[in-house]
Amino acid sequence: MVFFCGAGISFPADLPSFKGLVKNLYSSLGTVPTDVENAAIKKWQYDTAIALLEDRYPGGREKVREHVAQLLTPTNLTHPRATTTHRALLNLARARDGRHRLITTNFDRLFETVSSGTIRHSAAPRLPVPKQKWNGLVYLHGLLPEAPTANDLDTLVLSSGDFGLAYLTERWASRFVSELVRNYTVCFVGYSINDPVLRYMMDALAADRLLGEAPREVFAFGSFSKGQENQQATEWGAKHVTPILYREHAKHFYLHRTLEAWASHYRDGITGNERIVAVHCSNPPAGSTIQDDFIGRVLWALSDPSGLPAKKFAELDPAPPLEWLEPLGEYRFKHDHLRRFGIQPEIKKDDKLRFSLLERYVMYDTARSMQLVDVSTDLWDTVMFQLARWLVRHLNDPALYLWFASRGGKLAPQLVNLISLALSDSTAIPVSPAMRTLWSIMLAGRVR
Repeated sequence: MVFFCGAGISFPADLPSFKGLVKNLYSSLGTVPTDVENAAIKKWQYDTAIALLEDRYPGGREKVREHVAQLLTPTNLTHPRATTTHRALLNLARARDGRHRLITTNFDRLFETVSSGTIRHSAAPRLPVPKQKWNGLVYLHGLLPEAPTANDLDTLVLSSGDFGLAYLTERWASRFVSELVRNYTVCFVGYSINDPVLRYMMDALAADRLLGEAPREVFAFGSFSKGQENQQATEWGAKHVTPILYREHAKHFYLHRTLEAWASHYRDGITGNERIVAVHCSNPPAGSTIQDDFIGRVLWALSDPSGLPAKKFAELDPAPPLEWLEPLGEYRFKHDHLRRFGIQPEIKKDDKLRFSLLERYVMYDTARSMQLVDVSTDLWDTVMFQLARWLVRHLNDPALYLWFASRGGKLAPQLVNLISLALSDSTAIPVSPAMRTLWSIMLAGRVR
C-alpha cells in the first residue's frame, strides 16, 4: 500500500490547504479576486483562480509564485505536533524490504525536515517508474528548494495550465498515477473531497477505466460533519474511492492521532500486536465504536500468523473474560483478508465470503474449514491452538459448555485433548465436580 499525501497533513505545522493558500495569496499580494476568479473559487477551482491571477497581476507568474513559496514556508516548527504526522507517514511508508514508498502533491519541505534528507526523493517532472524497485519519496507536483529560483517556481504544478500539461498534454503525472494504481493499493490522506488535485487524479483513473483497465481499490481518509456521514460516503463512492471516514474536529484531530497510533503499531510489529492484546483483553469487549474499534484491532492482532499475540492472549493473567468468545466468533473477515491467513484468494472477488477467527478456511479451494466444533478437518494453525488454550481456562464456566453444546457438542480432536489434559490435572484449573461430569459427557460424544 502507498500513501498519497495532500495539504491536510501539514495543518499541524500551520500550513494552509489549497483553498487556504489561494485566500492567503490574495491577501499577501494586496489584491482581491475578480468576479471571474470568485466564481472559480466558489466552484473549488482554485487552480483556475491562480491561473487567472497570474495572467493579470503585475510581475505575473513569477511574482505570484514567489508569494506562494513564502506562504508554504513554515515559520515555527516548535509545536510538539507540528511534524508528528509526517514522521508517522514516513514510518508507515517503510516496506518490509526497507524501501520507502510515499507520494505527496505538497510543495513544502516538511518531509525533508523530518527525514533530515536521508530518504531519496524525486520531484516533478522527473519521476520514477512506480514498480517494485521504486524506492523513495515522490513530489508529484514539485518541491520548493530552500532558496527557489524563478525556474524552480515555474516547474510547480499549481495553476490550471500546469495541471493541463501534467495530466492532459504531456501526461507525465497521469501516467505515473495510472502505473501506480496498477501496482499498488493507494490511500489518499490530507485531501478534501472537492480538492482539484484529487479531481485531476481521479479523471486520469477514469480514463484508464474507459480503456478497459481495472485499477485496484482506492482508499481515502475523509472527514464528515454531524449527520453528513452517509452523504460523504456516497460522494466518495461516486469517485470510485472507498472512504475511511472520521468526525470533523479542530485541524482534523482524529486523522492525525489515527496515523500516529497506526505508525506506532506498525513500527513495533509483533510487539505492537502483543501490546494491543495486553491493553484491551483483560476486560470484557464493551464500548468499541466506529471511531475507536478496539475489538477490530484485537482481532487483527490475534490473527498475526506468528501466533505470538494469540499466545499472549491465552496466557494473560487473569484470563481474558469469556465475553471475548462472541467477537472471536463473529464473521468479520472477508475475501480481502484471506492473505492474512496464508491463503491465496481467487482473482475474482467473492463478496459473499465471510469467516471468523474461530471458523476459517484450511484451503480456499475446498469445503474444509478450521474450527473448534462440528469439524470437517482436524488441521489447526498456531492461532487456533492458542485460542483453544484460552478457552480451556474457562472450563468451570457453564456459558462455555452451553456455547459448545449449541453448536452440536462435537469437539475437534485437539480440543478434546486439551480439555482432557486440563481435567486430569487438578492443580491446573479449578473445575467443580458438576462441571467435570458435564465435560466428561461432552467428551464422550453424548451431547446433542
